[in-house]
Amino acid sequence: MAFARSLARFGLDPAAARTLAVPLLIILMLAMMLLPLPPLLLELLFTFNIALALIVMMVSVYTLKPLDFAAFPVVLLVTTLMRLSLNVASTRQVLLAGHTGPGAAGKVIESFGHFVIGGNYAVGIIVFAILVVINFVVVTKGAGRIAEVSARFTLDAMPGKQMAIDADLNAGLIDEKTARARRAEVAQEADFYGSMDGASKFVRGDAVAGILILVITILGGIGIGMFQHNLAFSQAASNYVLLAVGDGLVAQVPALLISIAAGLVVSRVGSGKDMGTQLVGDLSSVPRALGIAAGVLVVLGLIPGMPHLVFIGLGAACGYGAYWLGEQSRRREAAAEQVLPPTEPVPVDASWDDLQPVDVVGLEVGYRLIPLVDRGQDGELLRRIKAIRKKFAQDVGFLPTPVHIRDNLELKPSGYRITVKGVTAGEGEAIAGLWLAINPGGATGSLPGTPTRDPAFGLPAVWIDASTRDAAAAAGYTVVDAATVVATHLSTVLQTQAGQLLGRQEVQGLMEHLAKLAPKLLEDLVPKLLPLAVFQRVLQNLLDEGVHIRDMRTIAETLAEHATRTQDAGELTAIVRTALGHAIVQSICGGTREVPVIALEPQLERVVTQALAGDGAGLEPGLVDLIATGAARATDQLDQQGLPAVLLVPDRVRTLLARLVRRAAPRLRVLAHSEIPETSTVRIASVIGGTP
Repeated sequence: MAFARSLARFGLDPAAARTLAVPLLIILMLAMMLLPLPPLLLELLFTFNIALALIVMMVSVYTLKPLDFAAFPVVLLVTTLMRLSLNVASTRQVLLAGHTGPGAAGKVIESFGHFVIGGNYAVGIIVFAILVVINFVVVTKGAGRIAEVSARFTLDAMPGKQMAIDADLNAGLIDEKTARARRAEVAQEADFYGSMDGASKFVRGDAVAGILILVITILGGIGIGMFQHNLAFSQAASNYVLLAVGDGLVAQVPALLISIAAGLVVSRVGSGKDMGTQLVGDLSSVPRALGIAAGVLVVLGLIPGMPHLVFIGLGAACGYGAYWLGEQSRRREAAAEQVLPPTEPVPVDASWDDLQPVDVVGLEVGYRLIPLVDRGQDGELLRRIKAIRKKFAQDVGFLPTPVHIRDNLELKPSGYRITVKGVTAGEGEAIAGLWLAINPGGATGSLPGTPTRDPAFGLPAVWIDASTRDAAAAAGYTVVDAATVVATHLSTVLQTQAGQLLGRQEVQGLMEHLAKLAPKLLEDLVPKLLPLAVFQRVLQNLLDEGVHIRDMRTIAETLAEHATRTQDAGELTAIVRTALGHAIVQSICGGTREVPVIALEPQLERVVTQALAGDGAGLEPGLVDLIATGAARATDQLDQQGLPAVLLVPDRVRTLLARLVRRAAPRLRVLAHSEIPETSTVRIASVIGGTP
């Protein structure tokens, strides 16, 4: 804040100053390469270079995930250019004034030369070479390899991650804004690792340049000292070798720090913790390992000739650490298992309070899934259920009742059960900590894990661990976590059971909501022209057949027009379906005008129409089986072609045929001729009882 106020006092905008920082720094680095610098300024710049390298390494240690330091590739390039610029500037100063003594290029280079190598030039050259080897061969090469592999796997996993985001968006688990943010993060992650793969080459080139600059400075300095300043060979070697080695060490120390920072960033595995916390936590999570190490150290200390004090002392320290960690672990387990002593219950008379109402929608989970629905632990599944109810209301047209969640010890530890009005509507298993890789139909290769089936849609799937997640996504699998598995299954059950969820209370809430938006819409319809029970039954009939009730204006106007002629809910439902024909066809076929349909063979259609003209009692069992089998076969054929399954029948028999084929082909939608809009074209894709 003080720096910002200082800039404002001089008429500079802090934001504008930040945007000019990097361009000015690059210009200054180019100036350092071309213009001679005094020793005092060189000392300041060398110190700044070391401080900057330390800051970069500390930021790398405390980042929680690689993208938290997204500017690191640029930092890597800028710091490398700064070191090279300082090398050029210091080399110029060494060659120009090296004959005057070890302090020609400033106190920093002289101090490094004396303190690190102790005045022994051979030791200095060897130490410099060792630092270069560590930086070039070990740290930089390893970091570059990690960045290269990470970039490759990140790019291969992008399609799978995009499919997972689209699956969450379609299931209503996230909104469009969150989906865009997650897509941007996936693209940014790929760009980051790609940039790191290329930026690691700068550090490798910097190490080679450091070696060449050292050799050139030594040879050139000795030559200049002997032939231009008439120094003896020993004096020239003493001055210039000390300065060259000191200059190389001053540059290699920050270079090594930056290389270590690069290795820390690219080898980071996101866990929501900084590196120090994660490292200490992982190393102390197994006290037995520390105890075994203590035993080995003590045994080595007892061997004759070994430094007994060092080995036995360190072994005793490790042993005490293992004992302390074990005690802490046992105390935590005892505190978790500690329960209050049971009290003798006081018998009381039964009352109406003992009668528990049946939950309209219930979710029962095993004890291993409790963290997903625990408010105290910020259960992820709770947030997703809220998003599911919101998405359901937007798509279907009414707000469903809240989901009542409770644990059930009778279920498997990782099992769950979804109930609608006390009846099981779906159940499955979601293993917390693992990922479900679902094969949508085009995935290649097999995965190590536990084979199963997606509980929502019955697709083949495999439970895998986190290490196989990216490989599964790259192979075409849709990879989701345990919370997403349960949330998707719950969303599917709510969609299929929408008619059961629309009770009298929901209808009243829907009418009150519509009264605020359109006060006259239902005022003259319910209950003046149509009883509330009939109105509810019509809406339930529409929902049972997959027709959403968002367009309440069309539904209310159609019912008001025909309510004076009939009060039969089935007949009114058929009339409303005709009025909603455009919306029904669009929900099935999308924006295309051509509607591929399944039709009954003409002779079969006449027989069915005559048999079902009354109450349907005249339809023979063999004919029922023929229609059901043919509908299921035609539905599978259209599914393989990627086309929606629609059975087109006469208006009089649509309702009865829809009930008849519902068990054999649940995905088949049955439409009447009057429900096809005039703007749509019908194409016979399959025929039941014959060939198209």
